[in-house]
Amino acid sequence: MPTETKVDTGTDELLCVVRDRVAIITLNRPEARNALSDNLTPALRIQIKACGDNPEVGAVLITGAGKAFCAGGNVKGMGAHRDPNKRDMSVEAKVADLQERQRLLTGALVSLRKPTIAALPGPAVGAGLALAMACDIRIAAQSAFISTGYARIALSGDYGIAWLLTRLVGTARARELMFTSERVEAARCEVIGLVNRVVPDERLQDEAFEFARSLAEGPALALRAMKDNLDEALALDFATARDHEAERLIMLTTTADHKEAVQAFIDKRKPVFSGD
Repeated sequence: MPTETKVDTGTDELLCVVRDRVAIITLNRPEARNALSDNLTPALRIQIKACGDNPEVGAVLITGAGKAFCAGGNVKGMGAHRDPNKRDMSVEAKVADLQERQRLLTGALVSLRKPTIAALPGPAVGAGLALAMACDIRIAAQSAFISTGYARIALSGDYGIAWLLTRLVGTARARELMFTSERVEAARCEVIGLVNRVVPDERLQDEAFEFARSLAEGPALALRAMKDNLDEALALDFATARDHEAERLIMLTTTADHKEAVQAFIDKRKPVFSGD
């Protein structure tokens, strides 16, 4: 039987359970299409860090309650309705505040050295799209769609959306999607490389969990090194990245997980990894 531990997030707007080494984080504002809020977002930042630090978590699955992943920021809370404390801040203070909030959300998610999966039951828009793209893998329901959204509210983007989008779909496509804020259905998202898989709506949560569990059962140290290699592939020249790959691979040959994998191959059985 699967083992499941409920995590207290401090708010009903964010749910978290750990099941079979998978932390399932659910944005839980279905009435607002799981838009980010003053309660949900800080709790999400805390859980991302907690999952990274928790040795009982091998993979992180982020999803949304109801028929949406995340509609991004609260548009109604902008402008005249904005929090008066933030409205009265200086421009410099507002910039620093947003930079810190970004660093602790999508920044922390990109930096997490465990496999991360976003399961999209419906729309991922604006900062919600950035959140999904900050994960390693995206699995979408057939009825899901994405939109950058910022042009519709005369803003330029935040939470690293331009960086993330460019690396997933290329510069020309990223510019098109940012400039137009067009709605892109799940099937097309898969074609252009924005999501990895599209599955029937009713199968989304089961398939996303099984995928996450398969990664959580994998060799944690090797997966961590793979993420380092893949991140460096975007930033370093070929020779430097290749040399770093060699260093990590040789280090991994000394691990218990590598020895277990070799022995399991010889024994024709499934390996059981310990993370050592």
